Amino acid sequence: MKAVRIHQPGGPEGLVYEEAPEPYAGVGDVLVRVHAASFTPGELDWPVTWVDRGGRDRTPVVPAHEVSGVVTAVGYGTTGLRVGDRVYGLTDRHRDGAAAEYLSAEARDLAVLPDTVTHVAAAALAMPGLTAWQALFSHGQLAAGRSVVVHGAGGGVGSVAVQLARDTGAHVIGTDRSSQREVAIEAGVHEFVDLDRHWFDGRADLVFDTVGGDVLARSAAVVRPGGTLVSISAPPPAVSGGRAVYFIVEPDRAQLTELADRVRTGRLRPMVEATYALPDARQAFLAKHNGVPGKIVLKAVDDD
Repeated sequence: MKAVRIHQPGGPEGLVYEEAPEPYAGVGDVLVRVHAASFTPGELDWPVTWVDRGGRDRTPVVPAHEVSGVVTAVGYGTTGLRVGDRVYGLTDRHRDGAAAEYLSAEARDLAVLPDTVTHVAAAALAMPGLTAWQALFSHGQLAAGRSVVVHGAGGGVGSVAVQLARDTGAHVIGTDRSSQREVAIEAGVHEFVDLDRHWFDGRADLVFDTVGGDVLARSAAVVRPGGTLVSISAPPPAVSGGRAVYFIVEPDRAQLTELADRVRTGRLRPMVEATYALPDARQAFLAKHNGVPGKIVLKAVDDD
């Protein structure tokens, strides 16, 4: 098969499109014909990218762990999926990713994708959707009538968080740079705070940080007593009278199913900034590395 691989730790410049061994479906796995894949811009900097679960070097590495495609084979002991299913999800970072024609993944990390949701939308949804869901609901206990500040509301994760929070019935304040105002407003913020001009001076039940740095450092003071500060950028400062949570997103089939259903019914729209053909993955990674907003999707099959 053809795959995008990198042979030693380094930046996107080392990515090459080349022949690679086709994976197989092991115990509990499915083999997926990849239709679309997406990635996190910093994943080539993660130590986990370069080793297996035993800490052994596993180069050359196939990146991109956000996938949408069709099941072509089912391994022994696999349940919940069958050959021909359209699926999407977030796959194990210790294994090869989806920047390839085929991917072997644990079936439990994938969910069935409705026929009306495109593979491009699904690949762009997997990581931002799970991250936003877990931040707002698993860790933040957001509910109708409460207030939430989403830092980075115009980004891939932030724009999904805004949509989920508003759909839940929360009051949503989004912060970002002025260039992301229109994206945040389109996502559904009730209020937008331009961080190029001033800081949010109110209080909220939940603050979800996707930015880090000074924004995260100042966020503890924004949390109401009994509230929560949730961050994916770095461990947050302590919150007086509240909770501070740092987490790394995890695959979850039930959450993936709920997210895809919201896309199907028009209640949620992932933010796709651009698409690239799989052989152009190096350019895609470089574009994202240079700060392109939204999600970039690699298309292995031109069917959307």
